[in-house]
Amino acid sequence: MRAAHGACEHRDGTLKPTVALFVTCLVDLFRPSVGFAAIKLIEHAGCRLVVPKGQTCCGQPAFNAGDRADAIAIAKQVIAAFEGYDYVVAPSGSCAATLKKHYPELFADDAEWAPRVEAFSAKVFELVSFLTDVRGVKDVCASLNASVTYHDSCSGLRELGVRQQPRQLLQSVKGLRLKELPESDVCCGFGGTFCVKYPDVSNAIVGKKAKHIASTRADMLLAGDLGCLMNMDGKLKREAIAIEVRHIAEVLAGMTDKPPIGGKL
Repeated sequence: MRAAHGACEHRDGTLKPTVALFVTCLVDLFRPSVGFAAIKLIEHAGCRLVVPKGQTCCGQPAFNAGDRADAIAIAKQVIAAFEGYDYVVAPSGSCAATLKKHYPELFADDAEWAPRVEAFSAKVFELVSFLTDVRGVKDVCASLNASVTYHDSCSGLRELGVRQQPRQLLQSVKGLRLKELPESDVCCGFGGTFCVKYPDVSNAIVGKKAKHIASTRADMLLAGDLGCLMNMDGKLKREAIAIEVRHIAEVLAGMTDKPPIGGKL
């Protein structure tokens, strides 16, 4: 593998891969702790971590709205900022899927850009998938005396095949007890702009999800997408269902000392 942007060496002389963290808009604006947790996990997996300054939104809202012109413009900016690294990792299934699966669709008819986009997209991974499938991480040095349940976000599950990977790592957390969520693979109703365009449908979907979450009697709800987590947390609070909501990266990194999503600072 080619080292990029000043890859550094392990003590045994082998090169550490350089990973560029795609922070995501929601993590940057609402839950920076997820980004710091991702950094800790990636570095512990033996990688050199960088956070490119030129990054912006992945363009998913524009893409989903059919605004191809803006989606392409955003994609070109993202690719220019990230293509010089060995891997691009995002703590979000939906953003990672946009970079990995949908960017090639946008440039399929562009003979000049298509090879460049394919090369970029091949290096993109969702965080937990990167840790397990690329770096071979089988356990984490974290502990949590709590029961948790896990929601499989749509994009991570269906577009990237992320299902067993988070469960494998969660089972390595000392003291953690995993309670499977009924219909864990069913949408939570967020869907980005979907919840804005169709609020009644979205509310009905997340209402059913909240009932399933409550039925587990778990202490904590986890997922790999902040948008889904914020949507579910909002409904849980409106229904007075007391359960902590966190991104899986925070638990795997042992960083649960801060308030949960929606908690008081």
